[in-house]
Amino acid sequence: MHDLIIENAVIVDGTGSEKFQGSVAVTDGTITEIQKGSSNGENAKKRIDAEGLVLAPGFVDPHTHYDAQISWDPLLTSSPWHGVTTVVQGNCGVGVAPLPPEMREMATWDLVHVEDIPHETMAAGLEWQWETYGEYLDVMQARGVGINVAGFVPLTPIRQTAIGEESLERVATDDEITVMKQVYRQSLREGGFGFSTTYFDGHIGYGGRPLSCRLADKREIGALCDVMREEGLGTTEIAFNQPELGNLEDESLDMLNFISERSGRPITYLAMINHPRDPESYKKGAGKMGDLLDSGKVLPQFPVKPVTQNFNLKSPQLLGFCTTFHRVFDRPLAEQIALFKDPEFRAAIQHDLDHNEISDRFYERVRIRDGSSEMSRKWAESGKSLADIAKEQNKSGIDCWFDLAVNDALSTDFSFAMLAFEEQGTRNLIDDGRFMPGLSDGGAHVGSLNDTGYSSYLLGHWVREKQVLSLEEAVRLLTSLPADHFGISRRGRIMQGNHADLVLFNPDTIIDHVPEYVTDMPGGARRLVVHATGVHTTVVNGEVLFVDGVHQGPLPGRMLRSSDT
Repeated sequence: MHDLIIENAVIVDGTGSEKFQGSVAVTDGTITEIQKGSSNGENAKKRIDAEGLVLAPGFVDPHTHYDAQISWDPLLTSSPWHGVTTVVQGNCGVGVAPLPPEMREMATWDLVHVEDIPHETMAAGLEWQWETYGEYLDVMQARGVGINVAGFVPLTPIRQTAIGEESLERVATDDEITVMKQVYRQSLREGGFGFSTTYFDGHIGYGGRPLSCRLADKREIGALCDVMREEGLGTTEIAFNQPELGNLEDESLDMLNFISERSGRPITYLAMINHPRDPESYKKGAGKMGDLLDSGKVLPQFPVKPVTQNFNLKSPQLLGFCTTFHRVFDRPLAEQIALFKDPEFRAAIQHDLDHNEISDRFYERVRIRDGSSEMSRKWAESGKSLADIAKEQNKSGIDCWFDLAVNDALSTDFSFAMLAFEEQGTRNLIDDGRFMPGLSDGGAHVGSLNDTGYSSYLLGHWVREKQVLSLEEAVRLLTSLPADHFGISRRGRIMQGNHADLVLFNPDTIIDHVPEYVTDMPGGARRLVVHATGVHTTVVNGEVLFVDGVHQGPLPGRMLRSSDT
C-alpha cells in the first residue's frame, strides 16, 4: 500500500519535458510510481484528486537567510506557502555557524546589518547550542524543520573562528589560513554545500565596519577552493559591487575565473540585473563572462519580480550603498537626528546618491508608506513620490526627505523601488535562458522586504499573464536547475526513486500577494509575510505540509548534507 497517491494531475516533471496527465504514488517519502493517464486504483493511505491542478517538483529557493529564523520558526514561513520545499541559506558570507562562543555577539550584529534582523529578536530567539557547522545541523534537525535546508558555510564565521575580532581589520596570516582550511573542510564533510562571500560595499558588519569576508584576499579564497577540489564537494556564491549596473568589473571577472579554475566547482553570482534606463545592459557583464557563463560554470541569479523595499532612517541598512549612511548605524536616536539635520551630512548623502547607479532617479522611486505625524500619513495616502512632494514644498529632494523623517523622529516608513522595476529588462533576462531565478532573501530584511513569493509571481505573471515562457520551462527554472547546480541529491524532478517533494498549484490563479506586516517574532518585532493564491498543497519528503496555506501538523523537512549523495 502506498502512503500517498496524487491522481488526475497535470504533471510537469521539472526537466522541461512536455506536461502530461497522470498520477504519482509515494511510499516512505519516495516517489515509487508515475503513471500516465488514469490511476489504476492502487490502495493508498491518502489520496488527493488533483483535477485541474498542476503537480510539479517542490521549488528550490537558492538565496535565503533563514540561518537565524529557523531557531524560532521551523516552518520557515513564508517560503512553503509558495510551494518551496528546499531552501539554500547561509548566503552573502554571513551566518551563525561554525562559530566559537566569543564571536557570537559579533555574528549577531553582522546579521543585524546585512540581513536587517532586529538584535532583540536574535537575543530572544537564538539559543546558540552549537559551535561547529555539523552541530548546528544536528540541533536544528532535532528540533524539527518543515522544509529541507541546504546551507553554505559563510566565509565571515570561518574568518571569525580563525582570526577573531581582527577579522574586521586585516587579511589572514598563513597560520590562520591553515585554521580556515581545517574549519571549512570539517564543515563540508559535516554537510556544508560550499562557501558564500561578498565584496558588496553595502554589506556592513559589526561596529559599522566592512563585513569580515570582504577583507579576504586571494590567498584565503584560494585555500577554500583547494579544499573543495580535494573533497569534490561544494559550490561558491559571491556578490560583487556593480558601479555600472549590468556590467561586471574586471576585478570581479578575475575573481570568478580564479575561483572556477582553482576549485573546479560551480559558482553562483549575484546578481544579473539591468540598468533601469537600459533593458539590455546585462549583456555587458554576460559578454565578459563568456565561457564561464555559456558552459554553466557560473550561474548568475536574477530577480523575476520588482524589488521594492521598505525602510526608515532609524535603520537605513537598505541604503548602505551610500557609505555616508554608515555614520548613523547603531547610534542613539538623538545622535541620528542631529546628523540628519546637519547640512554637511545631507550634502554628503546627496553626493553618494548622485554617484551610484542604484539610486538613479532616487526621489521619483521613493514613496511614504506610513508615519506618526498627520503630515506623513497625508503624503502616504496621496501615493506621491518624494520628487512630487519636494516640488510642492519647493524644497530639494534631500531636504524634503530628511525634514519629513526628522519631524517623525525618524519613524516615517518609506518604500524604494530598488531593482527590476522595468519589465522589459526582466523579460530580457528570462528570455536569455542562462540565468537562475532567485534572490528572495527569505529570512532577511524582515521589516522591509519579502520576495519569497517569486515562484508564484513567475508562474502567475510571466507564464500566465505575459506568456513569456512556457509552464514547463518555468518549473524547470524553479526546480531541477537550482537542485542540479547545488548538488541537492534526488530532488528537483518528479522521477521514480526521488524524494517526494511536490507542489500542487492552480495555473489559472497562482500569484503572490502584497506583503503584509505581522508581529510574531521573538522580542515582539514585526516582519513582512507574503501569502499566495493558487498553491493548493505542499508535500515534503512524502508528507503533506500545507494545504491552502494551512499547516497540517508534521515537520518532515531535513537539514540536508552535501555529502549525502
